[in-house]
Amino acid sequence: MIYRYRSDVLDQLLRYGVRPLPVTPPALVQDFVSDLYRYELRRLKQRLTRREFPQPEYFGRVVELRQKYPLVSVPVHFWTEPGTRGEADDVPL
Repeated sequence: MIYRYRSDVLDQLLRYGVRPLPVTPPALVQDFVSDLYRYELRRLKQRLTRREFPQPEYFGRVVELRQKYPLVSVPVHFWTEPGTRGEADDVPL
């Protein structure tokens, strides 16, 4: 199957160094982005444990990291153009 990724999704994916092919299933890309986000969260927690920054800063850093990964909260069926895999509505990133 050929997938037509939305241009705003492709722009966001490029920020992570991800460039899916038209034959790459969106669910596979979503899994990768989700894994990358969780990796960064674990790394942040390790830095906190090593006391590289004070505990009160942790929450703000988690929020900042979360804002770096808006696609994590966008359902995968919204990642492609309408007609590719069901009808996608506009979901702002």
